[in-house]
Amino acid sequence: MRYLGKKLFTLIITLFLVSVAAFLAFQIVPGDVVGSIVGEDASPEREQQVAEELGFMENGKKLSPAVRYTRWMKGVLQGDFGVSYRYSKSMNEQMPVKELIGDKLPVTLWLAVISMVFIILVSIPLGVVWARCNNKYLDAVLGVITQTAMAVPSFFLGIILTFVFGILLKAFVPGGYVSYKENFGGFIGYLVFPALAVAIPKIAMTARFLRNSMLTEMKSDYVRTAYSKGCSKRRVMYGHVLRNAMMPVVTFLGMIIAEIVAGSIVIEQVFGLPGVGRLLISSINTRDFPVVEILILYITFVVIFVYFLVDILYRIIDPRISEK
Repeated sequence: MRYLGKKLFTLIITLFLVSVAAFLAFQIVPGDVVGSIVGEDASPEREQQVAEELGFMENGKKLSPAVRYTRWMKGVLQGDFGVSYRYSKSMNEQMPVKELIGDKLPVTLWLAVISMVFIILVSIPLGVVWARCNNKYLDAVLGVITQTAMAVPSFFLGIILTFVFGILLKAFVPGGYVSYKENFGGFIGYLVFPALAVAIPKIAMTARFLRNSMLTEMKSDYVRTAYSKGCSKRRVMYGHVLRNAMMPVVTFLGMIIAEIVAGSIVIEQVFGLPGVGRLLISSINTRDFPVVEILILYITFVVIFVYFLVDILYRIIDPRISEK
């Protein structure tokens, strides 16, 4: 419990510091947000009304950044993320940030889930087989394939998959995104190829990492001891070597999960997916600061929470790790 408490305390403090930094950073960015929303011909009364709706003013007086931050954070803790500067529900009503992100988040999360399924199902067996490989030619071929997969940029890989499977083989319609609200099966089907574009370089990295880790473990003294006690090769490989070799791989997979769940910006752009990464880029370009601030908190939370889970998995895989 002490260990979990320390990790949760670190998570909360980090989120607080990031929220302060993100909020204050956008206060010094030049530009008239209210003017860009209401237009140049708006009356002073209309400008004041919008400024009060956005939380810049109250009773005709400008609010200090400290007061605005306190109110913003209070709203965040209550599930109220404010309203978007750029997106609107109607002529006189801005789109709530919560609704805007809630509509995009499932796309990114499902893309991450499918990508991780590909990564885990392919990379771990491939890494184990590669580590046990006694054929130098097969070893060389796997080395070339994984090195190439790691070197190809994800956006170029996405273009290749679109050309081969979308244009030549007609396996999907490029740009024909299907919303999960309309057809969930079609939505998942469309995500398969973006997920492959995300997963292929990660599969190569993970397989190579696991293979190197296993080769290192196979040279350890405990492996020779296990063989001397009559343990079978299968038991030594899967009961001892693989378990210890997975320690650094778990950390690496945690980094991959955090990266994917935070938003695969390039892949979302290439395949036209309306996910969190694409929303972040468009919000930065249009200076939609409330959306950007919440997305920064979301990304920070994802990264910290994933590493928190990695620490827990460490203790499950290797109970020898003591509390500190």
